[in-house]
Amino acid sequence: MTDEINFIIDEAKESMNGSIEHLNKALLNIRAGKANPQMLGAVFVDYYGSATALSQVANINVPDPRTLTVTPWEKNMLQPIEKAIMIANLGLNPMNNGDMIIINIPALTEERRKDLAKQAKTEAEDAKISIRNARKDANTDIKKQEKEGTSEDICKDAEDRIQKLTDSYIKKIDEIYAEKEAEIMKV
Repeated sequence: MTDEINFIIDEAKESMNGSIEHLNKALLNIRAGKANPQMLGAVFVDYYGSATALSQVANINVPDPRTLTVTPWEKNMLQPIEKAIMIANLGLNPMNNGDMIIINIPALTEERRKDLAKQAKTEAEDAKISIRNARKDANTDIKKQEKEGTSEDICKDAEDRIQKLTDSYIKKIDEIYAEKEAEIMKV
């Protein structure tokens, strides 16, 4: 294998790893009925004029599986945090008790579980598309190498390696999705 071909394969692998990481982050935001501090990962608070991640201005705790508590480091941040949670449109109702914000996580209905499973499926399909795009880009680059004089056998072998990589990452996505779906559907 030439250095260029190895570089193309490494680049494809890196891109595919990025797709898996993105999928895992996206699935963290899909709640499965249990309280989890990452549920508030998409919440940004107006902190002295700049949008700041909630975890940077408050402690987020899980006292029990159905409750999240948000304790700001500065008392004057209670209102902005409460407002930011509502604006984030997570389907959560924050309650301000003067010291902290308490968020009760409602039990999921069967219909809501199915919607969340569909949402997870969409994220998985998007990740698969991203993997296939990485394969297409790599194969295009390999074809360019072949036109520039790299032997046909080396290029064919490289394309086979790219396909095996693609298959393994697609399988990994299916496993991640199956795990998340089971977590969502579990009552």
